[in-house]
Amino acid sequence: MRVNVVCPGPTDTALLQSFTGGGEFGQKIYDGLKRAIPLKRLGQPEDIPGAVAFLSSDDANFITGQVISVSGGLTMHG
Repeated sequence: MRVNVVCPGPTDTALLQSFTGGGEFGQKIYDGLKRAIPLKRLGQPEDIPGAVAFLSSDDANFITGQVISVSGGLTMHG
């Protein structure tokens, strides 16, 4: 049995937008997240499926117990 995890970072979705809210305060949160990510952008929903597809494929049939962070480098950054 293989067990792997894809851990997405902040992703620009309706859920994130509902969390940050509108207005100036929400924009500050959004901008702060972008500054904290080494690639200087939030994830997009289409950034995630490739990692899931890889871990689900035969190319990953000897990979188990791994966490793939799809976060633009946020988790490697102190």
